[in-house]
Amino acid sequence: MNSIVDKLNWRYATKKFDSSKKVSEEDLETLLEAARLTASSYGLQPYEIYVIEDTNVRQKLRKASYDQPQITDASYLIVLANKPTFNETMIDDYIANIKAIRGVSKEDLEGFSQTMKSTLLDLPDAYKNTWTSNQTYIVLGNLMTVASEMKIDTCPMEGFDKDKYNEILGLTDKDLNAAVVLAVGYRSADDTTQHYPKVRYSKEQIITHI
Repeated sequence: MNSIVDKLNWRYATKKFDSSKKVSEEDLETLLEAARLTASSYGLQPYEIYVIEDTNVRQKLRKASYDQPQITDASYLIVLANKPTFNETMIDDYIANIKAIRGVSKEDLEGFSQTMKSTLLDLPDAYKNTWTSNQTYIVLGNLMTVASEMKIDTCPMEGFDKDKYNEILGLTDKDLNAAVVLAVGYRSADDTTQHYPKVRYSKEQIITHI
């Protein structure tokens, strides 16, 4: 099993994790670096990434996740939290970061800054929330792909009460919103789901060349 396609065929949404096996801190850091390096629109990264290890917190989150065992049995729980709204400060901070890293002047970046501001700032808050939430799914996909390459199992999860997650993790006070969750660990030998044939439409059914 060498190719990335082989690894993608190997991965599945793990329903039962082996709580006795833990992903190493080194491998976790690799995953988090992959998350950090993930592409985002304009490069703005309008989200934050929470890694949940605390047992008590995860028990609370499990109750807010319809008692799904992945929440507590996986090695780590990663919560991708989007910024449901934003103002020019987010863009100004990003421009300052580019300036510091690339050693360019603020004037050199003025056109880029104004393009982002004119495109994004007047959007309705509901659209801003959708747009920033969409960005977290790019991170989610990249995390699952990199994890599969490392033979680490994952389960993407949308079945949770976002308001309760926001309350438990204090996200609302930080102007954040729990968008999607990823359980990370190793599959249990008892998880029968791993033996199911992968169900996907054929390339002919979903890919069009023009």
